[in-house]
Amino acid sequence: MTRPRTWLPGLPLALSLAAGILAIAVTEPAMAQAKLVAGTLTCKGEGGVAWIVGSKETLDCNFNPAGSGPHARYSGTITKVGLDVGIKGQRTLIWTVLSTTTTFAQDALNGTYDGVSADAAVGIGVGANALVGGSNKGFVLQPLSVQGETGLNLAIGVSSLTLRGG
Repeated sequence: MTRPRTWLPGLPLALSLAAGILAIAVTEPAMAQAKLVAGTLTCKGEGGVAWIVGSKETLDCNFNPAGSGPHARYSGTITKVGLDVGIKGQRTLIWTVLSTTTTFAQDALNGTYDGVSADAAVGIGVGANALVGGSNKGFVLQPLSVQGETGLNLAIGVSSLTLRGG
């Protein structure tokens, strides 16, 4: 008896690598200016249903500075436009925040970040997100963010993350 071929187990890794390559190309000019590690942004989402051409999800985020700067809470909304199909469970996204300085105001990360993303999950999944933006486009959310999620989902496209302090 011949077992059917399955291509899904390698799909998350392939998508992550593709997004990483795209991310480097998209964020390279911004990274030329933003070279200092300002801290880490960790966002948690509850998931939801993706509707083929896009999705929108609310996130609770915490910024932990690399130095002695202020810790800050943010509410976020991540929107994806492109191929996005499936059901997403809870997930955590972690970015290294790069900037030209490590000294800034409490809500300095407020603003919109744009870039590319790809993720896939069959039970447990992975993803990559490359985003540039914030106050005067002065921040880079490191091109290969760590994303852990559960669900049955496939997504690749253009992403936008809006952060609001509070």
